[in-house]
Amino acid sequence: MTWGPGGDHPPRTFLLGVDTGGTYTDAVLLDDAETEVVAKAKALTSRPDLSVGVGAAIDAVLSGVDPARVALVSLSTTLATNALVEGQGGRVALVAVGFDAGDLSRDGLPEALRGDPVVTVAGGHDHAGGERAALDLPALEAALRALPEGLTAVAVAARFATRNPSHERRAREVARRVLGLPVTCSHELSAALGGPRRALTAVLNARLVGLIDRLIVACQRHMAARGIRAPLMVVRGDGALVAAEVARDRPIETILSGPAASVAGAAWLAREPLALVSDIGGTTTDICLLRDGRPRLDPEGARVGPFLTMVEAVAMRTHGLGGDSEVRVEPGLAGALLLGPRRVVPVSLLARDHPEVVHRALDAALAAERAGEDLGRFALPLWDAPPQGLDAREAAVAGRLRGPMPLAQAVRSRTEGPALGRLVGRGLAQVAGVTPTDAAHALGLMAGFDAEAARKALLLLARRRAGSGEGIAQDAEGAARLVLGALRDQSAAAVLEAALAEDGFAEPASLARHPLAVAGLEGRAGVVRASLSLGVPLVALGASAATHYPGIAARLGARLAVPDHAEVANAVGAVVGRVAVAAEGTVTAPAPGVAVAHLPGGPERFAGPEAALAALREALSARATEGAEAAGAVEVRLSVEEERREAVVEGSPMFVEARVKVTAQGRARLAQ
Repeated sequence: MTWGPGGDHPPRTFLLGVDTGGTYTDAVLLDDAETEVVAKAKALTSRPDLSVGVGAAIDAVLSGVDPARVALVSLSTTLATNALVEGQGGRVALVAVGFDAGDLSRDGLPEALRGDPVVTVAGGHDHAGGERAALDLPALEAALRALPEGLTAVAVAARFATRNPSHERRAREVARRVLGLPVTCSHELSAALGGPRRALTAVLNARLVGLIDRLIVACQRHMAARGIRAPLMVVRGDGALVAAEVARDRPIETILSGPAASVAGAAWLAREPLALVSDIGGTTTDICLLRDGRPRLDPEGARVGPFLTMVEAVAMRTHGLGGDSEVRVEPGLAGALLLGPRRVVPVSLLARDHPEVVHRALDAALAAERAGEDLGRFALPLWDAPPQGLDAREAAVAGRLRGPMPLAQAVRSRTEGPALGRLVGRGLAQVAGVTPTDAAHALGLMAGFDAEAARKALLLLARRRAGSGEGIAQDAEGAARLVLGALRDQSAAAVLEAALAEDGFAEPASLARHPLAVAGLEGRAGVVRASLSLGVPLVALGASAATHYPGIAARLGARLAVPDHAEVANAVGAVVGRVAVAAEGTVTAPAPGVAVAHLPGGPERFAGPEAALAALREALSARATEGAEAAGAVEVRLSVEEERREAVVEGSPMFVEARVKVTAQGRARLAQ
């Protein structure tokens, strides 16, 4: 159907939503009044060239539509979330100003660094914003020049930078001049105290810069090629929209972008005022509670995988569990199956694109006397040019990866296994293996990939021996049912964990998997009769939701809702959000009769708290408004939140501290 002059409908404009996940890239077209989904499409996410998948999804959804009538393009993505869950991202360096070794060992910072270099220099401020020690610029420059090659970005964190950011800004200038790399300052990501966690957030942001930049560039290039002149927005983890250029500098804010968009899409599609929303993708399952049709924000910051960041985001629990999760055999007599947290390429998908390589290897493995752990698994490169900065073992593995090949051919010793893992972690290679997607294809529940390859790979899995000496299953179909049963049970436990956490139970992860909880879900009746079920509806989203979630909802005793367009809910949510930018600051009282406003430009002293607060509100209002307009907002409105702490001294109140947050919100600017 053609929209426009001469067509069946009068000319109108459209909103284009695009969501790039680990497996699929989705696109939807909404009318500009946000009342109906006009068109939708899916394409496989393409790596390393993301533009292929993005372009295919956009082209499909724009069939018969004049690109000039697209007034807004909005992008959500799970790529940042997936990268952190899977331990991927570029190599970075951390410049730590004024921190000691104890500071740098806290809050998961060593795990986030993953052995990347740390430059420590003298400097930093105290809690009142006064200079604690001078910034050692000569030492900083010398240390930066000695850093190894192959870095993609730099993170800068200084002691009490939220009270005075001057040392972070000066360190950024030096790092940009010496290294010519993108630099992230911790004070620009959070106004909260807690230097090590701010440093962790800055490190993760720096690690994601290249990944999000490639996605945005891919989308912009295709928009230009198609003649789409609309603004490009990106969904943040709190569900708000920001201009693409803002997201490029602060990619950490896009963690939980896809989940936040899915929640917005769920609220728009399902119209459930109170429900648990579970979005199953290829890599992760994201779970959140809707109350009064809205998600709550996590006051502690976004938690992704093992990392607790300072990024404001929807209160979401993310699990490394999805349709493309790696299937592993648990050691022990029973040989139970475990899924995730790593995503692998489904064998059925690899076989669709490389049938000769995959089937030849699977047939050879089936003819072998013993079903080894690596039989039925493959490795494939993701680089356009030979990667640089590899150690000897990484280079040896990379040298063999001329295309997809059996894993046993790519990795020839136990010492090379970790080397391949590092290549995967840096986004340079992928592993293919058995996944729930393969199980669904083998049982005829899904179509589109090579079902025969899936059955062969699952037969290899069935032949694997448990600790008892028995095979995992009798045949491929039996192995497939075991895989989907594991997905059902792990998904149900993840949903129950989220529900218990919302109800305030301690240690919800352990409680959801306790034998008594399992007995309750299964309705076991003996001397003790156990019963456990969800008390709210379950809204399931994702391409495979209709396949997997009926069994999950049945196990949880929950009413299931799989709304229309559930498979593209993220893309729907990407275009129904609003632009919002917040600015935060603090007023402290370091001495009687003195108040310090910690303004965006640095601390300023006042004779009393009221004058300091007035100055802070004015500065934050200007900063938030400027930020919202830069982020693409029009018709900006301000809201102010203020928390004030006072102590009672000799019966009279005395000002201690105040925090001010100004939020500027508006609708996204549309193309004229």
